[in-house]
Amino acid sequence: MIVQYEAVDGAGQRVADTLEAPDVRSAMDSLRRRELVVTNISEKLEQSKAVVSAASGSDDLSKIRLSSKELTLLTRQMAMLLTSGSGVVPALESISKQFTKPQHVRMIRQLCFDLEEGSTLTDALRKYPRVFDSGYCAIIAAGEASGALVDMFTRLAKVVGNRRAMRNKIMGAMAYPVLLTSLSFAIINVLMFFVMPRFGEMFSTLGVDLPASTSALIAAAKFMRINWLVCAAVALALGAGTAVAALSDAGRRWCMMTLTHIPIVRTLIFGLVQGETFRVLGMLLEAQVGILEAIELVKGVTVHARFQALYAEMESEVTAGGSISRALESSGIIPPYICHAIHTGEESGQLGGSMSYVAEVLDEDNTELLNTVSKLFEPAILIIMGVVVGAVSISLFLPMFDVTAAVG
Repeated sequence: MIVQYEAVDGAGQRVADTLEAPDVRSAMDSLRRRELVVTNISEKLEQSKAVVSAASGSDDLSKIRLSSKELTLLTRQMAMLLTSGSGVVPALESISKQFTKPQHVRMIRQLCFDLEEGSTLTDALRKYPRVFDSGYCAIIAAGEASGALVDMFTRLAKVVGNRRAMRNKIMGAMAYPVLLTSLSFAIINVLMFFVMPRFGEMFSTLGVDLPASTSALIAAAKFMRINWLVCAAVALALGAGTAVAALSDAGRRWCMMTLTHIPIVRTLIFGLVQGETFRVLGMLLEAQVGILEAIELVKGVTVHARFQALYAEMESEVTAGGSISRALESSGIIPPYICHAIHTGEESGQLGGSMSYVAEVLDEDNTELLNTVSKLFEPAILIIMGVVVGAVSISLFLPMFDVTAAVG
C-alpha cells in the first residue's frame, strides 16, 4: 500500500512525501528509523478510487498491446528507478505519466492497484499476456522469489532492447524492397488503367492487326477498367485474408514453411529463430528458472515444425538425464560451433551464460546476412520491374512499327 505522510526532520524542516509499506504501522517504524518525527500519516486512497473508477468503465485491459518501443521504455525505466532505490508502485506511478494513451495509463494504474491489494508483480503482469509474455513473467517471478527484482529488470531491459533492435534492423532492411515493390505495382496499374486503353482505341481506329501479346494486354486492361470495383474488392480480400492467415498459427506455419524453401531466406529465418531461442533460454537460465520450465516457455518463439521438434527433443533429453547439446547436435539445424559452445557451457556450469553469448554471436551473423539478403532483393525487384515494363512497352510499340512500315 501507499502511505502519505507529513513529518519534521532533524533540521526542523517539514517533509511531505509518500512511502510504500505493508501497512501504516510499518510505515511509521520505517520513518522513525530515518529519524523523522511524523505529524500526519494516512493511506493514500485517491489513486485506488481512480483506478477502480477507470477500470470499471473501460474496455478489456487484457487485450491491450504495447509496441516494442513502449515495452522497452517501460522495462528500462523500471530497471533505472528500482536501481535508484524506488519502490515498485512509485516507479510504476512515475512511468504512467510518460504514457499518453488512456488505456496504457489505466493498465499501469491497475497494476499499482493490484500491488496495493497484495498481489505479486508477476500475477499482476500476467493479466496482460499481450504485453508481458510468459518468458517476461517468468523472469519477474524468479526475481521476486530470489529477492533480485532489480537485477531481473536490468536483464529484461537488455533483452527487450536487443529484440527491438533486431526487429528494427529487419524493418529497415525490408523498407527499400517493399518500396520498390509498391512502385512496381503502381506503375503496372497506371499502364493497365490509363495507357493501354488509349493505345487500344488508337489501334482499333487504325485497323492494325495486333500481336497476341498486345491483344491480351488490351483485353486485360479493358476488363480491369470496366470491373475496377471487382478488382479492388478481390485485392482487398486477398490482403485481408493474408493478414488473418498471418495471425493464425496455421497461417504462420504455412508462411514459414513456404519461405524456408528459398535457400538464402531459409538460412536467415533459421538464424533469427536460433538467436531468439538462445536469447530467451539464456535469460531464463541466468534468472535461475528451471531448465524444463525454460524449454516449455521457449516453445512460443516460433511455430516452425523443425524447431518445435527440437524443443521436444531437448525436453526428452533433459528428462532422461541427457544434455541439451546432444539434442542440438542430432537436430541437424544447429551449426556445430553453436553445439560445441553449448556443450562447453554445460560442462562448466555456465549454460545460461553460454546461451546468451551464442545469441549475441548469432545477432551479429544475422545482421550481416540480413544486409546481404536485402541487397540481393533490391536488384531482383528492379530486374522484375524492368522485365514487366519492358514487355508491356514492346507489346505497345510493335503494332506502331507495323503502322509506320505500312505508311512508308
